[in-house]
Amino acid sequence: MHKQVINVTLLLLKVRKTIEQKPKEQKIIVMEFSAKQIAEFIQGIIVGDENATVHTFAKIEEGVPGALSFLANPKYTNFIYETQSSIVLVNKDFVPEHEVKATLIKVDNAYESLAKLMTLYEMSQQKKTGIDSLASISDKAKIGNGCYVGPFACIEEGAVIGDNVYIHPHVTVGSNSKIGNNCILYPHATVYHDCRIGNNCILHAGSVIGADGFGFAPSSEGYEKIPQIGIVILEDNVEIGANTCIDRATMGATIIHKGVKLDNLVQIAHNVEVGSNTVMASQVGIAGSAKIGEWCMFGGQVGVAGHIKVGNKVTVGAQSGIPGNTKSDIAIMGYPAIDHKQFARSAIIYKKLPDMYSELGKLQREIEELKKLINK
Repeated sequence: MHKQVINVTLLLLKVRKTIEQKPKEQKIIVMEFSAKQIAEFIQGIIVGDENATVHTFAKIEEGVPGALSFLANPKYTNFIYETQSSIVLVNKDFVPEHEVKATLIKVDNAYESLAKLMTLYEMSQQKKTGIDSLASISDKAKIGNGCYVGPFACIEEGAVIGDNVYIHPHVTVGSNSKIGNNCILYPHATVYHDCRIGNNCILHAGSVIGADGFGFAPSSEGYEKIPQIGIVILEDNVEIGANTCIDRATMGATIIHKGVKLDNLVQIAHNVEVGSNTVMASQVGIAGSAKIGEWCMFGGQVGVAGHIKVGNKVTVGAQSGIPGNTKSDIAIMGYPAIDHKQFARSAIIYKKLPDMYSELGKLQREIEELKKLINK
């Protein structure tokens, strides 16, 4: 068994469960973690009370007793001296200038450690299992072990659902599509027929996987629809934001490789291929048949032209447009997108253009007057 899995399992076994009974209400299970347990899990150094416990998370400026907070951005340093949080994660290079009441846990990367702890916390929460009586599931569909299917979800014939999949209400899984293990499909997510979803994927509310690509052939009478007979493939550990659309291929497959994270309102057109571990912020649009490399980072509202190739580890600033192929390991911005430093210098000049234009007009008039004097 992987060392990280063992650590998580042991910590969940060691964690103390406090059960509070409220009149005429269900039992509420509060899971508490001590500073010692947390430090062992994230390999941190404790400064303060190792027996301090937490049962929730809070922003450092909104800390309350029993909460875990973190400090990664120096702009928030002043809050560490005032926060009511019981435990605060800080980077190892943090040196307090005043007394800190909270117990500190020093780690290499406070933000990364917080992410690990929030994942652990989520694993500790009880999850529903079973199939709701109001769900519609074909007799020819296959549902794995430990799954939950909520009311008004629809799973069509030939669909295959893996183990431990959580399907919220009003989700649609089309015929002959496949969903891997440990996936979460939030309300109104739609997976069209024949599409493939890998393991550990998350589809947020309203996301659409496998709608028809935007394919039309001009004719004398208008536009004739080109049938889109391909599919969409999402590999493992992919997360798709709310109302994001990934179109099925005209032929073949639109492919989102492992580890890709797409924000809300992203549009991926037909036959696009997005390389592993690439991330895209809200309102990015990728035109048909574009190939995006691995480990790329796209800011909000970036547009990519069709049938081009973007290299690996390309960082693109918000609202940039990429009309042609790019190299790898570059940071670009603007339209057409150019080196981000060059764009920044150009932006400074752009603001001065009206004054420069006026000054140029004056200089031209002065030159004309000088020419007249010389000619006389």
